[in-house]
Amino acid sequence: MEAYTNVCWDKVKAVIFDVDGTLYTQRRLRKRMLRALVSYYALRPWRVQEMLILRRFRAEREKRPAYAGPNLEEDQYAWCATGTAYSVGQVRQVVQRWMFTHPNQYLKACIYPGTQALFEALRARHIPIAIYSDYPAHDKLRALGLQADLIVSSTDAAVNRLKPDPRGLLYLAEQLGVEPHECLFIGDRPELDGECARRAGMPCLIVDSKPQADFDFYQILLNQLTSNPQPIRYESDIYSNGR
Repeated sequence: MEAYTNVCWDKVKAVIFDVDGTLYTQRRLRKRMLRALVSYYALRPWRVQEMLILRRFRAEREKRPAYAGPNLEEDQYAWCATGTAYSVGQVRQVVQRWMFTHPNQYLKACIYPGTQALFEALRARHIPIAIYSDYPAHDKLRALGLQADLIVSSTDAAVNRLKPDPRGLLYLAEQLGVEPHECLFIGDRPELDGECARRAGMPCLIVDSKPQADFDFYQILLNQLTSNPQPIRYESDIYSNGR
């Protein structure tokens, strides 16, 4: 879908970023992780079924858009363990290793061009930067060499919601002391990030899907931020307040 937008930076009081697929390319990361997994389990064939846990973990979360519960952090592991021979503890151990720890060493090489420069430009203009991720993101931000003023994930006790439930975005706006319509949310999935923003009444941009070498989304935003605003043309879905 082709769409046009013109970010009125003088009206933006905070920028909120998703992480996976938004700050770095998942395509390159997945290739590196596939090599790491194959190398590890080729020497441990009796444990190769653990690889299915990772697929099942993601799939079970995908089945539950806008899920709201008292303890999402625990629930997500229970969903994955149900009906398998693995305990919740075993699922947690595999997921923690291969989703939340091992990939971090590759993130710096997968960061989208212009990301660091845009963060620096926002900070220079005293525009707060926040993160709203589906998964814990503090370690990922450190690995990417990025700094944010506030980092929140769907599994945090203050949220306990999966996108596109808007609770995470509304919570961030509240913590930042701004109205939702004064924020800009940048994500990569229209059906989750875009819809989440729409429900929160928050302007949103969806990054394009160009390969890392051709990715210019953040450079375009940076140019607009540091010069006279000009209309931007994207090959992506764009949601704005109530649109």
